[in-house]
Amino acid sequence: MPHPSASTYGRLSALAIAALGIGSAFAHPGHPDAFGFNDGFSHPLSGIDHLLAMLAVGLWAAQNKRSALWVLPLAFPLMMVAGALLAFSGLQMPGVETGIAASVAVLGLLIAFAIRMPVWASAGVVSIFALFHGYAHGSELPHGASALWYGVGFVAATALLHLLGLAIGLVAGPKMAAQAVRLGGVAIAAVGGYLLAFAF
Repeated sequence: MPHPSASTYGRLSALAIAALGIGSAFAHPGHPDAFGFNDGFSHPLSGIDHLLAMLAVGLWAAQNKRSALWVLPLAFPLMMVAGALLAFSGLQMPGVETGIAASVAVLGLLIAFAIRMPVWASAGVVSIFALFHGYAHGSELPHGASALWYGVGFVAATALLHLLGLAIGLVAGPKMAAQAVRLGGVAIAAVGGYLLAFAF
């Protein structure tokens, strides 16, 4: 059975990135909730902190393999919704920006050192970070937007970023490609460290 070539994977990755880029511009004429969905979808893509953390979850899940392949990309959006609901309820959550910056740094380090944990522990790590990201998304709900469609939008963008990270991680089977993913983890951790420096 023939295997897709590296160029095919490259084209698929470019297509996925393009789809993410145009997703925020997608409109539903005449639909009263379109603004909520569009703004929710674009929100995780508009900040390097959100984008890298969600991409990192997919990469780390691919490194952990087995049940982590679906548990981590499922746990993060679920707990992100829980965080958004906390924001919608008006509950104050301290240290949100610090938690988001820490998520980028820690997930980057986990990828860089190819750390493997029991699935319950890795799910716990991403769930804690997801609460911070979800709260930030929820607290930045634009005036007049539909909370439901805004939530559907940011969950959809999150899932796509997880899938992109998974795809990159799973394609990186050969040793050289796996090293490239770990170097990517170093870069993600460096950005997280920079963000942490300004979060306090």
